[in-house]
Amino acid sequence: MHPLLHTKDNAACYDVMVAFEECHARGFLWKSMGMCNELKEELAACLRAERFKTQKINQSSVADKKAIIRQKWKEIDENS
Repeated sequence: MHPLLHTKDNAACYDVMVAFEECHARGFLWKSMGMCNELKEELAACLRAERFKTQKINQSSVADKKAIIRQKWKEIDENS
C-alpha cells in the first residue's frame, strides 16, 4: 500500500507515478498478469527514499527543539 501519490512531498517520483498510472490504465489484464510489478517496485523505492529524506529533516528539527527546551529548563532551574 502506498500513500497518496500526487502531493508536494512526492514531486521527485512524478515520472514513475505517471508511468505506473499509464500501466494501470492499459486494463485489467496488464495489472492481473503482473506487467506493472516492476513499476510498482520502482515507485515504492522512490516513495521510500522521499519518506526517509522527510524523516531526516524532521529528526533534525526535533533535536534542535529538544536542545532549546533543555536550555530553558536549565535556566529555570538556575533561577529557582
